[in-house]
Amino acid sequence: MDVDAESIIKLIFPNGIKDEWRDNPDFLQYVSRLGSMNLEQLNKEPERLTEDKASVLSQTQDLAVTNYKTFIQTAECSRDIFEKLNRSEKSLESLLAGLPNLSQNCQDFVRSSSDINVHRRLNSLTLTRNAQLLEILELPQLMDTCIRNGNYEDALELAAYVRRLGKKHINIPIIANVVQEVEAAWLSMLQQLLSTLRTDLPLPSVLQIVGFLRRMELFSEAELRLKFLQCRDSWLQAMLAAIPKEDALQHLSRTVELSRVHLFSIITQYRAVFGDSESDISQNTSNFNTLFYSWIMEKVMQFLFTLEQDLALGVGSSLDSVVRQCMYFGLSLSRVGADFRGLLAPIFVKALHQNIEVSIAKATRKFEQDMENFTLPKTQSSIARSFVSMHHTNEEHPPESLLEFRPLADYCNAILMCLNDIRLCAPVALAAKATTLLQESLCAIARSMLSFYRQEQQALTPAEKEAFTRFCSCMSDHLLPFLQRCIHIVFPPSTIATHLGVNVHRLQKEYITFLDRPAILDSISHLLPVKVELPQLQTLHIDAAEMKKELAVNENLDVTKATNLGGNDVMSHNEPTVPSENDTFLQEEKKQST
Repeated sequence: MDVDAESIIKLIFPNGIKDEWRDNPDFLQYVSRLGSMNLEQLNKEPERLTEDKASVLSQTQDLAVTNYKTFIQTAECSRDIFEKLNRSEKSLESLLAGLPNLSQNCQDFVRSSSDINVHRRLNSLTLTRNAQLLEILELPQLMDTCIRNGNYEDALELAAYVRRLGKKHINIPIIANVVQEVEAAWLSMLQQLLSTLRTDLPLPSVLQIVGFLRRMELFSEAELRLKFLQCRDSWLQAMLAAIPKEDALQHLSRTVELSRVHLFSIITQYRAVFGDSESDISQNTSNFNTLFYSWIMEKVMQFLFTLEQDLALGVGSSLDSVVRQCMYFGLSLSRVGADFRGLLAPIFVKALHQNIEVSIAKATRKFEQDMENFTLPKTQSSIARSFVSMHHTNEEHPPESLLEFRPLADYCNAILMCLNDIRLCAPVALAAKATTLLQESLCAIARSMLSFYRQEQQALTPAEKEAFTRFCSCMSDHLLPFLQRCIHIVFPPSTIATHLGVNVHRLQKEYITFLDRPAILDSISHLLPVKVELPQLQTLHIDAAEMKKELAVNENLDVTKATNLGGNDVMSHNEPTVPSENDTFLQEEKKQST
């Protein structure tokens, strides 16, 4: 806007104009044109403007009349445009408000799509490596199969491979799971190997199993030895527990046999598996050997305890067989440094002493019971009459004169049975005790005979008194010498004297294997017939008639110690035997020697 136009505007509009007019070119052009008009033109300008206004208004009206539809449509379009613009504005505002969420969701989608892509790549890789992954996943199952089939070598290799795999890929869950399952199978393999050790195994199998246990590296050397002994001991105990216990002899014999065979086998296997060389022994302590020999000592003590129990139940006449078996057992273990034969002697001595004590006590009670119902024979039996005139028989047999008096015969049989049971295994330590027990028993039966006489003496007839005298003489002159010979056969005085380092005379003085005859007969000495010493005959031969005549003179005398043709003791010669079921122990010994 130039200065003239500005001046004109101030003249026309002293109060100023609107700001938008200043920039309107039409307004400025019209102001410039007004400034170039003369006065006349200026005076006519209002009329012209009025005419132009009327003309424009007329034209506008004509235009409106002519194009009213267009105006209406334009108005409607304007209204629609306005409304749509308003809606667009609101939508735009909503769009602007939702753009942050849209941006966040887009970012999330980008991230999720990237994870999906990673998973897709992993799945594709898994699909391509399916065979290798399947082999890894089947390792626990393969391990179980190897263990069930006894392929421990393959199982050990699989376990080693899985452990290396686990150390290399410890962060992968599936690998960790496979390692865990294989470790569980590893423990089941350990249990299976230990269970196999509890069965009857030859040495090669034992060496193989212990080798597997060593490679598993679950036990130290001491623990492995202890576990080996525990497993083998469990198997041995199962074998011993399966032996029937109804028959003590059968149980003991079977126990000795199984213990000897299997214990020696276990010791041999232990030494073969855990054999220590000289260098190892010098470098290590003796704890391993202490463990081993402690176990052997426990097994020996367990066997000795079983031996004592079964011997207490009684094994009858088979004690010598048991002694031989046990001694052979001890000899077998002596080859491995575990000889326990010295521990057997006290047990057998104790068992034999108890058996002798029980047997003699039983025989004594039986004699006392028989005496309660005993009836003296009224006449002398043919056996007793013939005894004097009979030739002497084998001194190993009991005198047949005992058959006249049943209590004495039964008592003699019981004592012989007792001595027969120990004849082949009579220990020297029992010589004095056995003699003492028999001495006390004989004293008891003598007192029982005296008691019988005191109760019945008022009612005895002369024949019965004579029979009782023969009864006492039979006990004194026949039973006692025979039992004395039996004791000397079972316990030879020469052997006892050599063992004790004394002479036989000292044994007789101390009554070791010698019966104290006066003490035994003390209670019935007054009932015995008076001893008559006959002069020794000088001739070596005498006919039967003279013998019968001499016997007739002494018919009413019970000679306790007569002299024979040679001047020897009659009781030292051979005598008749008791029936075969009562044969002495020397009969069987003679048969065996024959």
